[in-house]
Amino acid sequence: MVDADQTFVIVGGGLAGAKAAETLRSEGFNGRVILIGDERDHPYERPPLSKGYLTGAKERDSAFVHDAAWYAAHDIELHLGQPVTTVDREARTVRLGDNTVIRYDKLLLATGSEPRRLDVPGTELAGVHHLRRLAHADRLRQVLAGLGRDNGHLVIAGAGWIGLEVAAAARGYGAEVTVVESDPTPLHRVLGPELGQLFADLHTAHGVRFHFGARLTEIVGQDGMVLAVRTDDGEEHPAHAVLAAIGAAPRTALAENSGLALVDRADGGGVAVDESLRTSDPDIYAAGDVAAAHHPLLHTRLRVEHWANALNGGPAAARAMLGQPVSYDRVPYFFSDQYDLGMEYSGWAPPGTYDQVVVRGDTGKREFIAFWLKDGRVLAGMNVNVWDVTDPIQRIIRSRAAVHPDALADPSVPLDSLVP
Repeated sequence: MVDADQTFVIVGGGLAGAKAAETLRSEGFNGRVILIGDERDHPYERPPLSKGYLTGAKERDSAFVHDAAWYAAHDIELHLGQPVTTVDREARTVRLGDNTVIRYDKLLLATGSEPRRLDVPGTELAGVHHLRRLAHADRLRQVLAGLGRDNGHLVIAGAGWIGLEVAAAARGYGAEVTVVESDPTPLHRVLGPELGQLFADLHTAHGVRFHFGARLTEIVGQDGMVLAVRTDDGEEHPAHAVLAAIGAAPRTALAENSGLALVDRADGGGVAVDESLRTSDPDIYAAGDVAAAHHPLLHTRLRVEHWANALNGGPAAARAMLGQPVSYDRVPYFFSDQYDLGMEYSGWAPPGTYDQVVVRGDTGKREFIAFWLKDGRVLAGMNVNVWDVTDPIQRIIRSRAAVHPDALADPSVPLDSLVP
């Protein structure tokens, strides 16, 4: 066990950081654990920001990983509302925004990601929003409720998961919604054309208007307020609020400034870590959105921005910091809830990596499982309104065995029987 006089510092107040701190204590580490977050809120999970909390179905407290008393009870030292400005690897210290200097024996970077910004005129207007932090969700929830009351218009730039979940929430409040997307379908770069159209149909049935094959070029306003948006095909759409949902970028500035190895932005960016989540510095680890890890199962370097990666990556990094053998090979997983559609996705099958999509069930009724295959091997699976199948889907993926498409498509064939 690590000596009690050692200090482990965690930079990042999200799920990965909080679960890492929790794991250090549950594994018996009795040295100092210091968690530093640049937000004043205690560590929280991000899914409620675009799901339950945003829709009004859940209270704000539902987002927090632990209640405030938990940290004191487990002797976790918190520095909230304080950004880390520098990491001195030679001295093994971090410096905070108030110039506090903290020494570390092991350091975990769980700095997450930040929303990409629209680079068009008008982004300074008061009605332009992003959604990444709890404070963003606080504000956006009020905006959506106001739009619903006043028959207002929300324009969303981007038809990814965040854009679609906010569109569903906005329609729940009664707001008018237009989604501008440069690709031909929603989620085109995640699900491909085969399944992207299903989400277009779902949202269209609930009154969302899509404008595909176009990009925002200007946000028009007056007296600081949003009035409309313009796109590169000459169209103009009324708007009282705009959400930029064009993706996120890993927060790598600390790592970059301290000379840690990074992954090129063209390859997804992030802090380069090995399968134990260790960086190029043996005393520094990275987990969650910011970590681009060598994946021993998929044989590639992968950066995953979803909830499950933070939930599992933080504990994995903590165990590695304690000197335990770690091979972080979790199958990527995420979920989404939109209207009456719930889905879970396991695996990794970006465009160009698969040669076949097989469907089991009824896409028309939105009750099915889709499988993405390459040379007969299942790379990924998505279950839509079909439950308790994530484990067998992940076992099929992990097996890397060839599976006959007819067996995958046949609901009478148990999924477990397809695992060697």
